[in-house]
Amino acid sequence: MRNFLKGVGIFIGVLVAFAIIGWFAAGNEFFMFKFFAPKTEQVRRETFEQSKAYNQGMIQELQNMQFQYEQADSAHKTALGSIILHRAADYDETKLPADLASFIQKLKNEKNKSKY
Repeated sequence: MRNFLKGVGIFIGVLVAFAIIGWFAAGNEFFMFKFFAPKTEQVRRETFEQSKAYNQGMIQELQNMQFQYEQADSAHKTALGSIILHRAADYDETKLPADLASFIQKLKNEKNKSKY
């Protein structure tokens, strides 16, 4: 009987040891994900923002908005100007064509003048 209880105790001990090892492995995976996920996502975002498709799409969208701005009446130009500036705020202006960059700069100057 004593050997049987000893065997059950060893079996329970092994189960508890596996449970603890599993818990640490899962916890370690969670903490590794928590640490590396933001860094991985930042790299993915930077890669996307440097892609040809993103840059061409942004320029095309801003040019379409510029065309809509020029076709709009004066009542709508203020709203469209704000939308265009908001859309272009995080974009590197050195990547814009010269005419589009000057248009964005003109909108910024008009917005600054209207503040005062």
